[in-house]
Amino acid sequence: MRSVLFAAVASLSLIASMPATAQGAPSAAEAPAAQPFTYTDMLMANRLSDPRVSPDGRHVVYAVRATDMDNNRGVTSLFIQSLDGEGAARRLAISDGGANTARWGSDGSLYFLSGRSGTSQVWKTDAQGETATQVTNLPVDVNAYRLSPDASKIAVSLAVYPQCEDLACSVARGEAEAARKSTGQVYDRLFVRHWDTWNDGTQNHLFVVNTDGSGDPVWVTHGFDGDTPSKPFGDENEFAFTPDSGAVVFSAREAGNSEPWSTDFDLYRTNGLTGVGFVNLTEDNPAWDTGPVFSPDGRTLAYRAMRRPGFEADRWQIVLMDVATGARREIAADWDRSADSLQWSADGRSLYVVAGDIGQTRLFSIDVARGSVVPITGPGHVSAFDQTRTGFVYAMDSLTSPSELYVKTFRGREMPRRITNVNPQLTERVFGEAEQFSFPGWNDETVYAYVIKPVGYVEGRRYPVAFIIHGGPQSSFANAWSYRWNAMTYAGAGYAVVMIDFHGSTGYGQAFTDSISQHWGDRPLEDLQKGWAFAQQQYSFLDGDRACALGASYGGFMVNWIAGRWNDEFQCLVNHDGIFDTFAMGYSTEELWFTEWENGGTPYDVPEAYQRFNPANHVNNWSDPMLVIQGDRDFRVPTTQALSTFTALQRRGIESRMVVFPDENHWVLKPQNSLQWHNEVFGWLDRHIGSPD
Repeated sequence: MRSVLFAAVASLSLIASMPATAQGAPSAAEAPAAQPFTYTDMLMANRLSDPRVSPDGRHVVYAVRATDMDNNRGVTSLFIQSLDGEGAARRLAISDGGANTARWGSDGSLYFLSGRSGTSQVWKTDAQGETATQVTNLPVDVNAYRLSPDASKIAVSLAVYPQCEDLACSVARGEAEAARKSTGQVYDRLFVRHWDTWNDGTQNHLFVVNTDGSGDPVWVTHGFDGDTPSKPFGDENEFAFTPDSGAVVFSAREAGNSEPWSTDFDLYRTNGLTGVGFVNLTEDNPAWDTGPVFSPDGRTLAYRAMRRPGFEADRWQIVLMDVATGARREIAADWDRSADSLQWSADGRSLYVVAGDIGQTRLFSIDVARGSVVPITGPGHVSAFDQTRTGFVYAMDSLTSPSELYVKTFRGREMPRRITNVNPQLTERVFGEAEQFSFPGWNDETVYAYVIKPVGYVEGRRYPVAFIIHGGPQSSFANAWSYRWNAMTYAGAGYAVVMIDFHGSTGYGQAFTDSISQHWGDRPLEDLQKGWAFAQQQYSFLDGDRACALGASYGGFMVNWIAGRWNDEFQCLVNHDGIFDTFAMGYSTEELWFTEWENGGTPYDVPEAYQRFNPANHVNNWSDPMLVIQGDRDFRVPTTQALSTFTALQRRGIESRMVVFPDENHWVLKPQNSLQWHNEVFGWLDRHIGSPD
């Protein structure tokens, strides 16, 4: 068994994005022997994101986050690169003071967020990026922003007390709360806490400020009871200026007393920029409406919409609204994929969208008039894109590569051209060989999966297996890079890997995604069992007598379910933030719409549904060694679930270990904590299914 690097990793090492040939790479004769990719390599890899093309179409600005392990943090810098292939990428000097969320204005300036003044504010620079000029000077942090089409205004999202009449009142109330000697918090409605944060009484609201600094901020969502953008992951894609820069359209959900069990987000248009009132544009849809984008001629508003209220994994339809009449129509209604983003073509004839598609995440073009859909990219995972003068620049990753930028022409048949190399050190690392396969799963329907050979694979040998189960459950283990569950770190450590996209996974049509609801424990388990048997029969290098099942969230639920309903199949189990008691989960999680949809109602209306696939009811069958991991700030799957799991294991005398991260949420994000997480997980695997070299 190839040993894994457990030593502490080096400190900050930001690698400039430039072609590999420009970095003085050693010749073949001088190059050291390539080494297996490890999780320490993953932790120190630079993370590219957020490409934005300049108004003249000549350059792209993007962000690169490096890992400062010594200071236990990430450090983000902005880079600019020519799109014509001339010259190397250049790090913008403004990055020294902290810079993120770069956005080009129609005035040619580059705007960005920075905390260099002590709070997060909007700043700007030119294409050289040498000096920064402060644009906003608000008394609270700017958490998201969007420029108006004419660059004269900025809509900013601020956390404020909604009962206040103006920003000054909100600031004064915040100061009074901070000075209060007592610590008790009083709640009259849910949410009490959300994701990893206790409700402090503030909401995200939109204000409009002038970019020249004149006038006072206008609170354009004043009087609305709700967040925009939404918590915890909303961003500026949830609001947009109208084409004339005279109003804002935003997506939001009225909180009221039903916020935790409602997905009724609507699109609203403010009454100009007066700060007095707004109009609901999608009141007749009780489900989710979001992502407003106006056509180049300003006549059409495109957005994404779901049909079924209360279901967060419904298919995202693409809807076009006539701005003048309000008439709406869906386009590409027969396309059984879910659009993750929308962007108009310059001529207004097409919409470009990203969507999961049979283990890949591709960029597609949709003809607005005919609704025909054409894929633009091939294998891989497109995480972001923007349009150039001749086509696209997009960030794409895969199972064997973190994100890099590629360019491609409009509907061109040429291979995409890679223009960045933010991780040249990975050319000296060896990755496992991945293969997608399929098999007949539940109901004899086709189920897709990936198998990965370990690094150093030798024909005829058999290898221990990491059997990784994805969370969600409406998600996918696709051809994509991950900084939490990276399959190649297991392959680099000498393990074969099997990952199955069971019924409920995304990217295979909405019916396939729907099939898991109210069936958490039967259909997916049947897929896992059949897929595991098929893989062992098809791939002789898989050692079924040395296998460990690992999963987080729903994957952790499935690990607990396997412990009681498919026990003795695996030699060990790893459960990260997994559900132990589905009935208790219905009363302790925060986003109630999720548990109520997945179980067909509330725990008091349909208690039998919550008990049908409850791992807590099968603890008497548990016998497999289990590693239990929990973030104590995880309010989605609260710590009591992990404590219950560990208590059951210990009480039954089963070999078990529990690792708690007091400062992490549903994910382990801090570099040193992630290093410890991987040390614990790989140590557990080595102990139970590994063997020395």
